Amino acid sequence: MKPVCVLGNGQLGRMLRQAGEPLGITVYPVGLDAEPEAVPYQHAVITAEIERWPETALTQVLSRHTGFVNRDIFPKLADRLSQKQLLDRLNLATSPWQLLASADQWPDIFTRLGTLAIVKRRVGGYDGRGQWRIRPDEQQQLPAEVYGECIVEQGINFDGEVSLIGARNQSGKCVFYPLTHNLHEEGILRTSVALPVVDTHLQQQAEAMLSAILHDLNYVGVMAMECFIVGDGLLINELAPRVHNSGHWTQNGASISQFELHLRAILDLPMPQPDVSTPSVMINLIGTEVNDQWLSLPLVHLHWYDKEVHQGRKVGHLNLNHPQAEILKENLQKIKPMLGEVYTSGIEWAIQKLA
Repeated sequence: MKPVCVLGNGQLGRMLRQAGEPLGITVYPVGLDAEPEAVPYQHAVITAEIERWPETALTQVLSRHTGFVNRDIFPKLADRLSQKQLLDRLNLATSPWQLLASADQWPDIFTRLGTLAIVKRRVGGYDGRGQWRIRPDEQQQLPAEVYGECIVEQGINFDGEVSLIGARNQSGKCVFYPLTHNLHEEGILRTSVALPVVDTHLQQQAEAMLSAILHDLNYVGVMAMECFIVGDGLLINELAPRVHNSGHWTQNGASISQFELHLRAILDLPMPQPDVSTPSVMINLIGTEVNDQWLSLPLVHLHWYDKEVHQGRKVGHLNLNHPQAEILKENLQKIKPMLGEVYTSGIEWAIQKLA
């Protein structure tokens, strides 16, 4: 079986490597500044854990490699302008938006988009960074360099946030996980809940949307689609052409994790529909020191990234799943005091979702 090189050696690359080991797939997560001669890329399949990267000796070599799956798709989806243009071309619902080209546009923007505008950098900016919430008379807070480098969207009064994780293989077969319900605080994903019994209407709508994107791009591998629930419909917020934070619950809550599914897709291995039979909760560990006490609870699966702990940094996650929602809720109640107050709202939200 061909080895896989992952451009980027953060936690997603690490988890792809872990997923490959039981299957005998050698996965090499490589730093962007690695020397090309130190990377066994010649006969490998190339994938990435990030959407955009600087030009380095390694990325220059890999950009010419015929085994780089989705190579030409990454820049299209890494730029929010071309990403939004794709959604419009496919007639897929997304929040009203436009390019933010100059400060002179603001009167027209507020007339067209309403009194809450979300400014987002075209490239980069995630976990709440590189984004601004702007109301009339607040636009002077924006740095001057945003003009031409950002899009502006209508602020959406949504009923909930969900993501769909799906994969497509080289022959065009697509498989999907149940919709994941997500809670963000200050732009950072705090908690995810996945339920085996889905809202059929929303699930079908989401699968139709993501299928259209995957087929149009001739994409191979796992992609995440983040959406707002508005009434009984979905608006696509953003696309991530890779394995995704909101799919981490699949490591312990599905028969095939998103990481293994991605490897199966890019290596053209069999790709059955993953089985999901239990509710799952994922808690992001953000700027929190590891605590062995978490392991005193029988349902807790700790995934620690072995990174230096900084405020606001994702350093690991906890997965909990059980066929009986009541037992899952009991374990969530017990872990609350072990995690501290900053996690309380996310855990209580998850308990509510399980009800």
